[in-house]
Amino acid sequence: MLPVRSLSNRGLRSPQESVHDLSPIENLRIPSKEELRESREEPTDPQAQQEIINSIEEVYFSSDSFDIVKYELERLPPVLSLQELEEYRDKLKQQQAAELERVTSLQTGLQLAAVICANGRRHLNIAKEGFTQTSLGLLANQRKRQLLIGLLKSLRTIKTLQRTDVRLSEMLEEEDYPGAIQLCLECQKAASTFKHYSCISELNSKLQDTLEQIEEQLDVALSKICKNFDISHYTKVQQAYRLLGKTQTAMDQLHMHFTQAIHNTVFQVVLGYVELCAGNTDTKFQKLQYKDLCTHITSDSYIPCLADLCKALWENHDQDETATVSSVSDGSNVIGTEENSFDRSYVKKKLEHGLSRIWQDVQLKVKTYLLGTDLSNFKYDDFIFVLDVISRLMQVGEEFCGSKSEVLQESIRKQSVNYFKTYHRTRLEELRMFLENETWELCPVKSSFSILQLHEFKFMEQSRSPSVSPSKQPASAISTAVTLFEQYCNGGNPFEIQADSKDDETEDVLASNGYESDEQEKSAYQEYDSDSDVPEELKRDYVDEQTGDAPMKSVSRETLRSRKRSDYNLNKVNAPILTNTTLNVVRLVGKYMQMMNILKPIAFDVIHFMSQLFDYYLYAVYTFFGRNDTFESTGLGLSSSRLRTTLNRIQESLIDLEVSADPAGTLTAAEERKEKVPSPHLSHLVVLTSGNSLYGLAERVVATESLVFLAEQFEFLQPHLDAVMPAAKKPFLQQFYSQTVSTASELRKPVYWIVAAKAIDYEQMLLLMTNVKWDVKEIMSQHNVYVDALLKEFEEFNRRLNEVSKRVRIPLPVSNILWEHCIRLANRTLVEGYANVKKCSNEGRALMQLDFQQFLMKLEKLTDIRPIPDKEFVETYIKAYYLTENDMERWIKEHREYSTKHLTNLVNVCLGSHINKKARQKLLAAIDDIDRPKR
Repeated sequence: MLPVRSLSNRGLRSPQESVHDLSPIENLRIPSKEELRESREEPTDPQAQQEIINSIEEVYFSSDSFDIVKYELERLPPVLSLQELEEYRDKLKQQQAAELERVTSLQTGLQLAAVICANGRRHLNIAKEGFTQTSLGLLANQRKRQLLIGLLKSLRTIKTLQRTDVRLSEMLEEEDYPGAIQLCLECQKAASTFKHYSCISELNSKLQDTLEQIEEQLDVALSKICKNFDISHYTKVQQAYRLLGKTQTAMDQLHMHFTQAIHNTVFQVVLGYVELCAGNTDTKFQKLQYKDLCTHITSDSYIPCLADLCKALWENHDQDETATVSSVSDGSNVIGTEENSFDRSYVKKKLEHGLSRIWQDVQLKVKTYLLGTDLSNFKYDDFIFVLDVISRLMQVGEEFCGSKSEVLQESIRKQSVNYFKTYHRTRLEELRMFLENETWELCPVKSSFSILQLHEFKFMEQSRSPSVSPSKQPASAISTAVTLFEQYCNGGNPFEIQADSKDDETEDVLASNGYESDEQEKSAYQEYDSDSDVPEELKRDYVDEQTGDAPMKSVSRETLRSRKRSDYNLNKVNAPILTNTTLNVVRLVGKYMQMMNILKPIAFDVIHFMSQLFDYYLYAVYTFFGRNDTFESTGLGLSSSRLRTTLNRIQESLIDLEVSADPAGTLTAAEERKEKVPSPHLSHLVVLTSGNSLYGLAERVVATESLVFLAEQFEFLQPHLDAVMPAAKKPFLQQFYSQTVSTASELRKPVYWIVAAKAIDYEQMLLLMTNVKWDVKEIMSQHNVYVDALLKEFEEFNRRLNEVSKRVRIPLPVSNILWEHCIRLANRTLVEGYANVKKCSNEGRALMQLDFQQFLMKLEKLTDIRPIPDKEFVETYIKAYYLTENDMERWIKEHREYSTKHLTNLVNVCLGSHINKKARQKLLAAIDDIDRPKR
């Protein structure tokens, strides 16, 4: 049998080749025609045939050398059965027939393929011989035609590219930078297709040059934005840079141009003024650095140049960069969405950061100008103008980029401190001169006078509540605030020099002779003098203390009847008591506060200098009217420890006592002396030694009460000062008010004590008391003559007090202090007189009591002061005469207000009446053991 699969494994061959390639075994037997016919006659069901082929054992296809006959013979069983053999033979025949069928079909197909191939070769030969040279020429011409059509298109494109140069020039003239770049890029893209042409290569190079030229023009256009911002112009420039892929570069260039524009602007402004002041066109100034150029500005041209400098910066940069930032998103929308979000974010952040960078450049340029000139000798108004301009400039920075303008603040702080030291030193010298020439006459102001009516305090009307910060103001107030950019968006300039309207204003603060009107003055005096029905005693006495210092428009008879004593205000309106010097100090305080309000960083320095004005005024009043070593040594505690501490502090820190300077003294000591002021001297026109004027009482009242008035104004200003004082320095302000300002009223005691000590002749009273005989044996009903003499002294004091009050209003606290001092001194003189008594009986002690009671009864008609000062001091001393030995010893230990002389005399006088010598020695020893403090 023939294994068909082996044939398929060898590939297809022609029928002739297939016969020759049969193996020897396969050649043994070739099926006969009958077998082939039988096999063809059998049904040819493909599925059945395939099953028969599949039933052939694999061993038949194992190899070409396989012996089929031997294999079949060996498979025969030992006992042969004819029927089984025939059945097996039929099976093998079917397998052979199926295999042969396939082989026959394959052979037929191969033969057909050979015929087709032969026919193809024959037709090819016919076709080769049938085509001519002419046909091939047609094909070649057609191909050439196609090539020429392509060339024509290329030439037309090249011609278009050549013409773009003209269009690009037109677009650049129209400043259509995005369109020009877009056209140039498209041309470059088209040129890359035809780069094999030499003309295109040249064109490509020219296009690249054009792009570079466009980029240069873009840079110029970008620089123009710094001086005249136009959003459409800026949008075109941004689009152009974005097409070039150089958006980030554009931002860097923009900042560089802003910096350069700032420099050029300030340089040209300063250069113009320098050349104008120099009076020539010398070009040497143009070669100077900006810092050196600023040093050539003269004092006269400094302020106009500063104003023009700020105006130029405002005109160049009022909204440029801010508008640039706001237009970033708009520009990106116009261009399209091809740029990624990173670039947009970068540009926006770069521009927002650029606001701070630009403002930093502005600050540095203005700082250089500020520090280039010494402003210490400027007039006050000129310096305030400089502060106002810089303050306005810092406001611009706040609105522009939220900057606190630390550079400007520090530079103006340096100039301000430098200026203020010189200014304050000059003002202190002026204050000393004013005080030394001050005659302490009353400066007539209206009763309604307020420091807010003065020009120097007008600025406070704009902020009457300084303690309220802007962040705590009502939302409505904040929302209605108009920024400088909004205010001047349609034109104008916040740095235009405004005409000072100060000279056109009037201050309605002065009165006529202390009265609101001449008619009122006349009415007051007429009514006061015509009250004949008022008792004479009441005419020379005062009003009740409860009346206080209430303002009085006119004086009526009912008013005079209703009041009792102690009122020296009946003939004067209750206007503040102050002098021209006081008013000058108040004005100076207003100027200091105005400067502090404009420039808060120097608030501490300003307040410190303000405190020195008050210190020096207080020290001068004390030196002129309150210093008296004789009375200070009495131990009466006229000056409180706080007042003494304050005066010592002022003397050490502020007063130059003119001690001869050591030639080898240190520079520090010299600098310290520069900060001090010589002690003032009272004008020789002020007479404090005349008894008729109560030893200069009018001048003393004006001086002391003007100091109290000044202290009241400082108290009024405390909230304003506290609002601007740095937190770290507020303890200084608190100490100034608690230790200095509050002591102003305490100066009344030592000042008026001197008047009280001289107004009454206490020595004469002591002489009269020495002539009294106190060891009488019977009770006396008539008081002694010294009591009447003392009361006459008080009546004379009252009369002279009334005379003084016609010149100067004497406030109730002042009159009370004067009477208190006089009564206290009189009572202590009484005790001193009683202590001088050598012999005294019980009846003599009763006479002492009678005299003192008579004195009190008459005194209470002259004054409303209750209780009478030191009344117990006298009564207790008189009653101590009656104490027993043990009670007196305890009394001595408890009453240390009496001097050793008082106690010793008391013990000595009691000797022989109810105290023996032994008890006397014991009591005297107790007195010696007690360390009695001096009052």
